[in-house]
Amino acid sequence: MKITNNNELLEKKDIAGIIIKPNAKHLKDIYLQIKDLFNKYGISVLIEENSAKMLNQPNGLKFDKLCQDSDFLVTIGGDGTLISVTRRSFRYNKAVLGINLGTLGFLTTVLPDEIEDFLEDFKNNNYKIDKRMMIKASIDLNESVAFNDVVIRGKSVAHMINLEAFIDGDRFNTYYGDGLVISTPTGSTAYNLSSGGPIVYPLTQAFIVTPICAHSLTQRPLVLPANFELEISTPNTQGAVVIIDGQDMFELKQNQTIKITIASNNANLIRTKNRDYFKVLDEKLNWGN
Repeated sequence: MKITNNNELLEKKDIAGIIIKPNAKHLKDIYLQIKDLFNKYGISVLIEENSAKMLNQPNGLKFDKLCQDSDFLVTIGGDGTLISVTRRSFRYNKAVLGINLGTLGFLTTVLPDEIEDFLEDFKNNNYKIDKRMMIKASIDLNESVAFNDVVIRGKSVAHMINLEAFIDGDRFNTYYGDGLVISTPTGSTAYNLSSGGPIVYPLTQAFIVTPICAHSLTQRPLVLPANFELEISTPNTQGAVVIIDGQDMFELKQNQTIKITIASNNANLIRTKNRDYFKVLDEKLNWGN
């Protein structure tokens, strides 16, 4: 395991591609204020097609075109919006700035009233880009990437599920309970934490494997190096469901295997230099109180 430090900055930061939380027409005035501030600091703004339609704005671009034409991406919303955009833009490997209009704000680092101060620092290269590990999940020829976690659960909440787990082809455990969470360090403060898993520093490269309501007192969370390949299958006749970041769902049939590996790209999150992770834990989770 290792911490991924990064001193790289954007080569170009002249064009921002903006994506806004879905079904949030009330954010129109905030978007226009943000656009004016970006223009004030010499940054042109492009807007994603669905966001443009929602706010009745012209010249919206399809998401792929937005990624191609932008130097970096900006999300306006909460952590869920940022996670969705990071996953969708995975193959373009774009850095993402999250403007926080949600409730928790673990990942979206800049508040609306902080944007101008941030942009001044941004133009003077006084910012950081955090490289966050992502997960690749493969079921046969179907692949998906996860920013937070891959969750494997039974199809029915009334029945527990049996899961066979392998590392690099060697069996290491059998889980019996409600399911299993395989999370990134970034996702360690999400479903993993509520399932009793450990918090892992987000710039670490590791898998956290946490059973959900295990039917055994000996089953405990594991932290594993990210260069391992995990394989999970179920002998249950009903199979299982695989949930990616709480956003996408796939079926895992009986004896079918899902393979979990580190993804080829990181998530690149733009943040202020003065953001301290442990202070965030204190503010968001009442850390130590």
